[in-house]
Amino acid sequence: MAGTKAGGVKAAATNKQKHGSDFYAKIGRKGGQRGHTGGFAANPQLARIAGAKGGRVSRRTKKTAPKA
Repeated sequence: MAGTKAGGVKAAATNKQKHGSDFYAKIGRKGGQRGHTGGFAANPQLARIAGAKGGRVSRRTKKTAPKA
């Protein structure tokens, strides 16, 4: 029954029985406490610089002018 909706419902019931009715609230809270906004969200100027570098290193072929 693994991977089915019925299996998920049974697993949820088992988790709640073993670990308490607030099991999912607890693990959600842990994830929220560990998460910190960082990276480009914290430094937009760094995102701009990185984007410019990525744009310069384009993987597309260069279109050259036709030879006369």
